[in-house]
Amino acid sequence: MTGKAADNSRMRLAGLIRKEVYQIMRDPSAIGIAFLLPVLLLLIFGYGVSLDAEHVPVGIVVEKPSPEATNFTSGFQNNRYFEPIAFDSIQEAEKALMERRVTAIVWTRNNFTKKLLSTSDSPIGVIVNGVDANQARIIKGYIMGVWMRWLDKFARAQGASLNVPVMVKKRIWFNAAVRSRNFLVPGLIAVIMTLIGGMLTSMVVAREWERGTMEALLVTPVRKKEIILGKIIPYFVLGMGGMMLSVIMTVWVFQVPFRGSFIALTFSSALFMLTAIGLGLIISVAAGSQFVAGQIAIVITFLPAFILSGFVFDIGSMPAPIQGITHIVAARYFVSILQTLFLAGDIWHIYIVNWLWLTGMALFFFMVIRRKFHKRLQ
Repeated sequence: MTGKAADNSRMRLAGLIRKEVYQIMRDPSAIGIAFLLPVLLLLIFGYGVSLDAEHVPVGIVVEKPSPEATNFTSGFQNNRYFEPIAFDSIQEAEKALMERRVTAIVWTRNNFTKKLLSTSDSPIGVIVNGVDANQARIIKGYIMGVWMRWLDKFARAQGASLNVPVMVKKRIWFNAAVRSRNFLVPGLIAVIMTLIGGMLTSMVVAREWERGTMEALLVTPVRKKEIILGKIIPYFVLGMGGMMLSVIMTVWVFQVPFRGSFIALTFSSALFMLTAIGLGLIISVAAGSQFVAGQIAIVITFLPAFILSGFVFDIGSMPAPIQGITHIVAARYFVSILQTLFLAGDIWHIYIVNWLWLTGMALFFFMVIRRKFHKRLQ
């Protein structure tokens, strides 16, 4: 390409980008999805959604009061995980459990003192509402933690040793506070960028056909690659702006630690944004209208990013066929990178493997766009 031709190409590209920027500025929904929706989603998931079990209403039943029983049940007082509620009988507590006024019951029986440090029978009973299986396991673990700590303290006070075959010393890496917010909020950035890259770009070509502006564009001397770049660049910048806003809120508002490299974050975000835009443009080229493109984008981009990326649900616990499907969900690789960046730090092996997957997907998407997008009337 000669210097004059290159200059003309740059001028045409600049004009297309300027046209797309004006279109974005005239479309309040685009600005809302790019900047207002991330704030709304982060506030909802940061403050409203929690996988932690805290301030759990637990019923306390003491059949026969004793110093030992009182001392044990006091462990549930002033504890951020529990809100104890006293009941006179197990029947009252079970009724409260069925009415969901309490989530669990701790029951010290009338032979509590005699059964202490005995291996023949348990001196306490624990009943947990198992409707939410994950929360039930967490609550059971917290109750057993209170019990084992008190039992060890009681045994030492009696000059005995607690007969436990295995002593477990727990050490939690990467998220020592065990805050679900630290896990959820970084992954949400991938969902936000999927919305910006996939949802917005899924309608750009369909919108041109609906409004009749594509015919006018096709008769101009602009080339196919210039049209594609003119669509990609503005939304890429918009997506990276949404990413920066999300990261700022994640670190400064929700106090999620950021232990990785900002360069790695920027590169990973740019790579994922190109992948999301590529998929959105494929949908836009294939769809005949904005409405159809938007519906397809929700099914193909947003829902898989929300459900199958590991953002909320652990991929390792999914059935094997579903785990296989997750490999074609681009957000899976970006969520893995984000959780590593924020919680673990720079683990380059994880970065490189996921970068390779995202690069391959982006190249594939843009090859499909180049083959399917034609500068002619259909």
